[in-house]
Amino acid sequence: MPETASPFEVNPPSARRLIRSVAAAVGGAIFVLVAFVLPAEYSIDPLGVGRVLGLTEMHAPKRTLQVKDVIGGNESYRQVAIPEFGKPTPLPNPAVVQVKPAAPRTEHLTVKLEPGDETEIKAIMDAAQVILYSWKAEGGEVYTDFHGHEPEAGEAFVRYEEQMSGTAGSGSLVAPFSGEHGWYWVNVSDQPVTITLDFSGYHREVKNYGLLRR
Repeated sequence: MPETASPFEVNPPSARRLIRSVAAAVGGAIFVLVAFVLPAEYSIDPLGVGRVLGLTEMHAPKRTLQVKDVIGGNESYRQVAIPEFGKPTPLPNPAVVQVKPAAPRTEHLTVKLEPGDETEIKAIMDAAQVILYSWKAEGGEVYTDFHGHEPEAGEAFVRYEEQMSGTAGSGSLVAPFSGEHGWYWVNVSDQPVTITLDFSGYHREVKNYGLLRR
């Protein structure tokens, strides 16, 4: 019985067809690499396909917030080598002393909140700067969130104190990073409340966001 010749033996593909096939395969591989592999593995998305499919989030760099221990360190004071007689012992953390050319700023702010009203007041501070504060609410109780924002961290924040309801607060803050540091209040009473805030320190400015009605 005679053998049947294969189609490639009767009609072998031309060089042009082979080149086209190879080019199509290479082009498809490049598209897959650029559209899917690079966004998923390296968060590189020149075509925008990875963003649409959510691939870029798989290896996107995580945002971080650096919170420095600006006054810690002096607990190891006794471990510092004692120098010769008459010479001072060095501080492990010199940031605990900050000599300034002028007196600290003093702020006095008052805001009246109707039931359900919100307000926010922030001190703009550099890292390691200090404020002393005191506030009181007259007429009823308020929710308080004392916190800080670093501008480059987006919506991230650190909380220093939270009161679900209260009428007063006082203390000090050493800013763990440069940014906004202050108070968010909500009137949780059923009558008007007047909040008075006093603070002093080496802040750069004050942001009073006023009423933030819900």
